[in-house]
Amino acid sequence: MSATHDAQQQQAGQVIQDLGRVRQMWHLLEPLHAVLYYAPEAFEEAGALGYGVEERWSSYFAWRAAPLGPVGPGPVASAFYSFNPEMVDRYVRDAWRTAPPAAVLAGRLRAVDRVYRTLLGDETVDGPALAEAAALARRAAEAADTAGRPLGAANAELPWPEEPHLVLWQAAMILREHRGDGHLVALLAAGLDPVEALVSFAAIGAAGEQVFESRGWSAAEWAAARERLAARGLVGPDGTATEAGRALREEVERRTDELAAGPWAALGPDDTARLADLLGEPWLTVIASGLLPAENTLGIGKV
Repeated sequence: MSATHDAQQQQAGQVIQDLGRVRQMWHLLEPLHAVLYYAPEAFEEAGALGYGVEERWSSYFAWRAAPLGPVGPGPVASAFYSFNPEMVDRYVRDAWRTAPPAAVLAGRLRAVDRVYRTLLGDETVDGPALAEAAALARRAAEAADTAGRPLGAANAELPWPEEPHLVLWQAAMILREHRGDGHLVALLAAGLDPVEALVSFAAIGAAGEQVFESRGWSAAEWAAARERLAARGLVGPDGTATEAGRALREEVERRTDELAAGPWAALGPDDTARLADLLGEPWLTVIASGLLPAENTLGIGKV
């Protein structure tokens, strides 16, 4: 075996290892970001702004879309991708009449402050380990290339808060939206429209079909998407993914990891590993809180 071949094998192994770290960082940061959409304190802040709190969608669309400014349902449906545009219209049409984006952005930081202090405790929130994690996460977020990534760019343009725990949350938000924007690129390259993206993901067992019903697609729309995927040889008669369907989804996830790798390459392997260690305890606390659903539309823990 030649030295050149050995070097190529080593380089290929390094790429795989690096992408594994990219995926790990997403899994660690996503729960720390996502508590905003589930915690009672966040619903209280949303209610104070005038949003409905009987279900989570009214506040979800406001919290997540506010960095884009007072845009209408069309841009939000485009950026969020997997939601039925009719559902987006229902929640976004009057969102900025309820509260302007600037008020929503201030409200979500108040919500995160309260949620983190409730879950993690003041000692952790104000402690040196979380401050170190915040500084590292911010460095990664500031290194994110947001060209062609509307949600990543909109969040990256916001001013940084002063408190380290809010810096950590905002960095997590930037990095997850940066990754999400790249994921849409991978889906488009794979020829998967919004509902096909969900059907194909359910077909590999990422989550039960009932979990994806939250995106607002009708049974008829879901069935039509499955038929389109079946015509491409991507799902079988029972709706489960064929070998080709699994290969396509694996390619989507690999490409997503590749497009999300930039911030972690900029941070460097040692500091990325240090951040992963620092995030372990807060991550466990959030997961153990029971606030987040055991099954989710992101497939975390299964892909």
